[in-house]
Amino acid sequence: QVQLVESGGGLVQAGGSLRLSCAARYFMGYTLAWFRQAPGKEREFVAAITGSDDSRYYVDSVKGRFTISTAKNTVYLQMNSLNPEDTAVYYCAAGRGRRESDYYNEERYDYWGQGTQVTVSS
Repeated sequence: QVQLVESGGGLVQAGGSLRLSCAARYFMGYTLAWFRQAPGKEREFVAAITGSDDSRYYVDSVKGRFTISTAKNTVYLQMNSLNPEDTAVYYCAAGRGRRESDYYNEERYDYWGQGTQVTVSS
């Protein structure tokens, strides 16, 4: 069964770090991304890495703090300097979009993981 499986969420104090992982064994060549959804808010784009050339894209609020990477069929999201506003359920996604506008658009992703909770305490 084709699927994405996230892990690595948890509770951390403000200023701390977490690394999320997403097993993406069958998604070679896909753009892989992380989205998040905070309570009462819409799901938003966090970061993406393209399957074609490993180009990386980030939402402004995480630039300089989060890093997306891939290795051995797994996509990672290293999150540093976490703050309470980063509290959300984080989702891994895979899609075949080829334009930069596609990478930010959740409708351009066909496969989703089940989500992992990240909670940052103040």
